[in-house]
Amino acid sequence: MNVLLVEDNAVLGDAVCDHVAASGHSVEWCLTLADATRAADNGDYGLVLLDLRLPDGNGLSLLRRLRGRSNDVPIIILTAHDQVSDQIEGFTCGATDYLVKPFGLQDLDRRMQAVTQAHRAN
Repeated sequence: MNVLLVEDNAVLGDAVCDHVAASGHSVEWCLTLADATRAADNGDYGLVLLDLRLPDGNGLSLLRRLRGRSNDVPIIILTAHDQVSDQIEGFTCGATDYLVKPFGLQDLDRRMQAVTQAHRAN
């Protein structure tokens, strides 16, 4: 599966990228909203892992853009925004799942499997 990782933190992004790749997936890692928007417009992804706080904007704008184009790719928000109101906003914008940082890579694996299995079933 092709995964788009949108994460500006180099340490976390490197760990997630390596872990997802080690699980047999191809990963395109973008550090900015602009790069992620270009990648999403030009690529075919089976899953998006999306940070919200990016140096050039909020990841929710990419989420809204994808959903506005009827793109139903599963999107897991990965963020330090841990307020219930943040989670509600993410789900309202069309997120498939929401994972609060810090998180374990095994938890990320479980979430990735769950959302992609549910997506294939639909």
